[in-house]
Amino acid sequence: MRKIRVLIVDDSVVVRKIVSDSLSVDPEIEIAGLAANGKIGLAKIQQVNPDVVTMDIEMPEMDGLQALAEIRKIYPKLPVIMFSTLTERGGEKTLEALALGATDYVTKPANVGSVSIAMQRVRDELIPKIKSFCSKAAGIAPPVASRPAPMTTQATFQARTPQTTVKSRIDIIAIGVSTGGPNALAELFPALDPAKIPVPIVITQHMPPYFTKLLAERLSSKSRIPVKEGAAGETLKPGEAWIAPGDYHMCLERKGTSVQITTNQNPPENSCRPAVDVMLRSVVEIYGAHTLGVILTGMGQDGLIGCQQIKKSGGQVVAQDEETSVVWGMPGFVTKDGLADKVMPLQHIAGEIMFRLKYGR
Repeated sequence: MRKIRVLIVDDSVVVRKIVSDSLSVDPEIEIAGLAANGKIGLAKIQQVNPDVVTMDIEMPEMDGLQALAEIRKIYPKLPVIMFSTLTERGGEKTLEALALGATDYVTKPANVGSVSIAMQRVRDELIPKIKSFCSKAAGIAPPVASRPAPMTTQATFQARTPQTTVKSRIDIIAIGVSTGGPNALAELFPALDPAKIPVPIVITQHMPPYFTKLLAERLSSKSRIPVKEGAAGETLKPGEAWIAPGDYHMCLERKGTSVQITTNQNPPENSCRPAVDVMLRSVVEIYGAHTLGVILTGMGQDGLIGCQQIKKSGGQVVAQDEETSVVWGMPGFVTKDGLADKVMPLQHIAGEIMFRLKYGR
């Protein structure tokens, strides 16, 4: 077993040291090299042969986006994790980086009060991603979250007799996604025909504030289905989609004959806010057996408990397959628990959604 080799590319001496010191405490990781801009980083890749690169976005001489584009020409499979700022500009650049082929991103810790807290944030966010992307190449076991027991909640969920068939009427599509999600959604949504989507769509994508609004705008610009960031009090409408806002759980509640969005900042679940499980519980409480859950690429197991409840209610679940997932965590847990009615490549999921809507109606 060898260590995972990491190349850190950042123009800030302070950030390079924080990241280097944060990663060096893990016995399965070693720092292969440091670089102060994208041009030096490109040269170092050939010299030090890293398993993964962490890349700042804004740097002099050659920025992270330019370097990423060059890396993808020469090293199409090398994992690259972007470091972005938690700002609207940072969100725009991050989405651009993901579109260019970045594997994932982490946000730089800001205003956290101390270097030790900043280092802990880096360890918590970066190390699991590095191990998920590189464990196979380095010959180490990937991080595995413990499987939770089925959960009963304080919400008004009532288990129903399972009656899952493709013929069940679908009244809502609920999508959960994380690592690799922006690109997966960017492929899924343009393939959906609004004439064949007579139901609302709700989405939880693990992203921070600013990023979810920008993602919704990008998806809406490329899709015939309007996509918006969810806001409290908005009424769900057929053929439209809403993404949970960053740092807020998104839920649904019935108001007379309509269903509206609510948001809250209750504690994170599965270390996530927004959390897929929170959204799915809320969806099942209202739509029950008429729910179609779609679990796409993502790290961890958020969505597993929600899908258990979808199945108990008689609803349906479709999961992305391992081959087309950036990380087969979320859909993998759902699949291994026997909850998925269909496991399939990303490029076929839009067709499957429309087929189930048509056949059920």
